[in-house]
Amino acid sequence: MTNTSQTPKEQLLDAALMHVAFDGWSEATFKAAVSDTGMDPTVARAVCPRGAVDLAVAYHKRGDQQMIDRMKAENMTEMKFSAKVAAMVRFRLEAATDKEAVRRGTTLFALPQYAPEGAKLVWGTADAIWSALGDTSEDVNWYTKRATLSAVYSSTVLFWLGDTSEGHAETWAFLDRRIANVMQIEKVKAQVNSSPTLSMLMAGPNWLLSHVKAPSRLNRSDLPGSWGSPRP
Repeated sequence: MTNTSQTPKEQLLDAALMHVAFDGWSEATFKAAVSDTGMDPTVARAVCPRGAVDLAVAYHKRGDQQMIDRMKAENMTEMKFSAKVAAMVRFRLEAATDKEAVRRGTTLFALPQYAPEGAKLVWGTADAIWSALGDTSEDVNWYTKRATLSAVYSSTVLFWLGDTSEGHAETWAFLDRRIANVMQIEKVKAQVNSSPTLSMLMAGPNWLLSHVKAPSRLNRSDLPGSWGSPRP
């Protein structure tokens, strides 16, 4: 029975999840979802012009929101920052209760025509994590933090998809190792900046990087940068 409190896209998504394991995020799945909800096909196509692709995007974004909701319900005040980042990635994966839907989504967004969309979604997840944790970066660090976390998240998802250990214990150990690797990189950067000799060698590159700014927080999109209206 359709939940009328949901938006049409949410209704279609819930219906589609019953078919994704068999038909993937395909046109067959989309048509089955339309049939199951009893929705007018014209309305369904207006809501999801690309059919199941738009539902796959909605499924990913639903997981991001569930991650944020769980974070708000958890007490993370005593955790180290690296542990908070790891916890957020874990929350995100645990929000995906249908592993086959994620597997099928990974396959879909690996296709050349949808790869940019997949990269955009992963970037959006990394941005959601950093923003939720209070990141205030305004320079090149805004980009490097999200790029690094995107790589950590992507590799952890692939490991998680093949993990059969109890409670995904091996995945969480893998995640901890990836976070530890990132922290080692940050330590090296700090050592370079504190070294008189190395800091002089990096003066030129650092000057160039200092001119890289984060997208405006007043006019942000979910892309790594943003466009503004041209000035008169």
